[in-house]
Amino acid sequence: MRVQDLVLNQRTEILRVLCSSGSAEPVEHVTDILLSQGELTWEDYQSIHVSGRPLYTNARQLLDVVYLKGESSCGLFLEALKQVLPEEQPAGFSFPDHWWDPEVREECQNTFCQTLLTQRPSLVSTLQHCVDGALEALLTSAHFTSADCEGIRLPLRTPSQQARCLLDHVRAKGEAAAKFLLEYIQQGEESGSILNKKTQTVSREFLKFQKKLRSSLSAQSCFLSTYGGTSHMSLDDIYTDGQLELAEACPDVHGPIGLKDITGEVGMINEEADTVLVSGEAGSGKSTLLQRLHLLWAREAALLEYLLLFPFSCRRLNTELSELSFKELLFQHCCWPDRDQDEIFDFIQDHPHLILFTFDGLDELKQSFSDEHRLCCPTQRAPVHVLLFNLIQGSLLKGVRKVVTSRPSAVTPVLKKNLCKEVLLKGFSPSGIDCFVRKHHSDPTVAAKVLQSLHTNTTLLGLCHSPVLCWIVSCCHKELLGCGEGSPQTITDVYLTIVEHFFQHHSPLRSTGKISWHREYLDPVLRLGQLAFKGIVSTCYIFSDKDLDPCAITKEDLSLGFLIQSKDLSVFRSKCYEFLHVTMQCFFAAVYVVVSKDLDRSTIPKLFELKNLKETSLRTACFSACLLYQQVDECSLDKDATAVETPNLQMTATFASGLLSQRHRSLWLHCCPATAIDRKTRQVSKCLSKGMQKHFKSIPQPVAGEKKSMHAMPGFVWLIKCIYEMQECSIAKDAMSKLEVDHLKLTYCNIGPVECTALAFVLQHLNNPVGLQLDNNTVGDVGVEQLLPCMHICHSLYLRNNNITDEGIHKLIAKSIQCDNFHKIALFNNRLTDACTQDFSLLLKTKQDFISLRLGNNNITAEGAKQLAEGLRVNKSLKFLGLWGNSIGDAGAEALASALEGNTTLVWLSLVGNGIGSAGACALSKVVKNNVSLEELWLTENCITRMGVECLIEALQHNANVKSIWYVLRNNDLCLEEVEEMAQRESRLLF
Repeated sequence: MRVQDLVLNQRTEILRVLCSSGSAEPVEHVTDILLSQGELTWEDYQSIHVSGRPLYTNARQLLDVVYLKGESSCGLFLEALKQVLPEEQPAGFSFPDHWWDPEVREECQNTFCQTLLTQRPSLVSTLQHCVDGALEALLTSAHFTSADCEGIRLPLRTPSQQARCLLDHVRAKGEAAAKFLLEYIQQGEESGSILNKKTQTVSREFLKFQKKLRSSLSAQSCFLSTYGGTSHMSLDDIYTDGQLELAEACPDVHGPIGLKDITGEVGMINEEADTVLVSGEAGSGKSTLLQRLHLLWAREAALLEYLLLFPFSCRRLNTELSELSFKELLFQHCCWPDRDQDEIFDFIQDHPHLILFTFDGLDELKQSFSDEHRLCCPTQRAPVHVLLFNLIQGSLLKGVRKVVTSRPSAVTPVLKKNLCKEVLLKGFSPSGIDCFVRKHHSDPTVAAKVLQSLHTNTTLLGLCHSPVLCWIVSCCHKELLGCGEGSPQTITDVYLTIVEHFFQHHSPLRSTGKISWHREYLDPVLRLGQLAFKGIVSTCYIFSDKDLDPCAITKEDLSLGFLIQSKDLSVFRSKCYEFLHVTMQCFFAAVYVVVSKDLDRSTIPKLFELKNLKETSLRTACFSACLLYQQVDECSLDKDATAVETPNLQMTATFASGLLSQRHRSLWLHCCPATAIDRKTRQVSKCLSKGMQKHFKSIPQPVAGEKKSMHAMPGFVWLIKCIYEMQECSIAKDAMSKLEVDHLKLTYCNIGPVECTALAFVLQHLNNPVGLQLDNNTVGDVGVEQLLPCMHICHSLYLRNNNITDEGIHKLIAKSIQCDNFHKIALFNNRLTDACTQDFSLLLKTKQDFISLRLGNNNITAEGAKQLAEGLRVNKSLKFLGLWGNSIGDAGAEALASALEGNTTLVWLSLVGNGIGSAGACALSKVVKNNVSLEELWLTENCITRMGVECLIEALQHNANVKSIWYVLRNNDLCLEEVEEMAQRESRLLF
């Protein structure tokens, strides 16, 4: 039978094979091959692939075009079909054994556009892994516009469809664009930056399992699962990026990173390790971030280098009591293959670099990380936590990439040494808050009103940097922003409001009046609180029906909405429950601690001292029902209990502090004697005072000649937050009266706007001025505003790398000018521009006792330098001025030189990396010549030539006050001979 007749006779079957999957990929792939062979023209291609037309119609058009072209085209079509669907050939559908003697075709690649056609299949295969990179390159080179990029990135398209659309756009742009793209791909392949792995040979069952896994993950991830999924919101509609930063400084990365960088090579510090840690405080969005990664992989929109992705919940793993093998863990807790489990498991072991695991909530695991129990055999059974720890450290399945989330306080040094990198998730940026609120409220008018109210209440705005609190505020905006009874100040205030919000919606008939839930719903609150407290103490976050019975939880209690059915199926084949969010569990636990009459008097001291609460709490008979893990190795668990319980115990203690504050104690007087509330309040106050004294006693004596400083120990910020939650100035005053240091260092302490509010509340009661070091945190503009109440007690403020903009600086300087003690500020690595220099100029003009201004690594240009020069011209006190890593150029250097020529106080000036050439150097030489105070001038990494250096050498001959060691001109425009000659002429120049 002729091949043309074979295509005609089997038309129905061919259409079924091409279209039965519902995906356009088979039709498009066959078309790619025929295009590359020259059998289809570009006009043919456009007639076949009409956007918006049904898949079957496009497939029929392809068959029509091929059939009309004759025997040769039909044969090439069947060969292409055989390549695309090698294992999809159904019974009754046959390919010819031999259909023609193929002619040797002359490859016509005279043009770059022609190359895009002839190499189309391989280009699609390569580009689908790097579409974003190619688009960015084409946009930067001006071959593409933003509109072109947006059209290609449409979410409807799969990565391969985006790659084809990209090739079509490039071809339409002409030869220059085609040449650029081909060179980009070639350079990427040579450098290894473009994924160009050989396609793994996988079985049909493997592909079915992959499809099943993607389908399962897509179903689990398409709706927001955190906060109990109460809003039933599509993740696409509500997901908002948080601030991601590398924990370790990376020379090639400045500022935030993206989702794709989590599993990428960016920021790697240990090439031998395979585990990435994403750390962030409770409510910072860690679970939602993983959910987003899962959904992107399931849709083939990201993480394409991984063929399989297995998600694990440490909260769920806590309920696994039996020992498992690695294979059982993998399939039972994620997705079980329908067939050929051994074959698929063998593939995973043979190709670990193609597999990705995620573990959410390592801090919620009952055991803290340990490398004591080594396990290498994937078929050997062991407790789940042993399997997990061996996966993380690489003893099991070395090469598999793992992404683990945890709160920072649960990250031990032992865990850190097994990480290839650590990524910090720091909640929402100001723009992130705006984005989330607008997504949460479908009515733009409501969203605008909420945002307007937040910006007039900066304390509440600061709280919203935590995604979970932003969610609460969005849900309760009417209660929080329109109550008229004083705006919320503390986290406890916000959680009390959301509890009221839930009860209000549970009792719609009473919606006209405010519900006194602490009276009307006290019994269910206590029952939920008892369950929550027991869970916190025993590191239990998923509860079975049996766990609910001892606390007498009723169906009515469940209907309130605080305890919801868990999406994580436990090992028991019954319903399981969890609180809306772990912070909500901590809040109810705190209510129980405050109100319950059944707890021992030692509960609060043990809670604040983070001692084992089991001996107190286990006196109640029902408590043991909650301890699911008592059946396994209790001794080893007790040994690690403190480390894993600390984060949630601390949060519970923080809420207890707020609930016992003077502003909220009246809520409990109807159910607790005033004497009991007073006793618990005194206990909390005593614990906080004792905890602060413990920190102060740890301060070492200063080295001779240095000032006394204190670097915050773990828990110090937590105690500060507890004091703030109590809103008692007397406690803050008592604590700070015992602190006598010149510098308080809180670097790398996860200080955000919320912590800044608490710090200002407490530190304003210091007896003596202090230098406050908050480098490498997430203070931001809102945090800066929260610090203003304590500025009068700060003699210096260090805010390096805190994402601060001109807006925050404007408010800070306005306050600082009024503070007599304030003399120094350091703001390296922020987002400052010329707009802030007018404020600093005013500071220099106004404060004639200001000593140090350091603005390195920002975005200040010549215009900003000219503004600063106006302030420097009249200032009579500044000793240190740092402007390295900006872009002031010659014009900026000349302006500064003009202002400083007659200066008599400046000792140190750094203009490193500012694009300064010889003109700027010659201007600065006048400062060197005439300034009697200047000792060091740093000009490294500029563009200074011999002429500029000659001016500096000549100036030095007139100034004997300059120090003998000048670290000046390294990395400028000088040849080796010039460097050697000038070094001999002036020993104070160090090249």
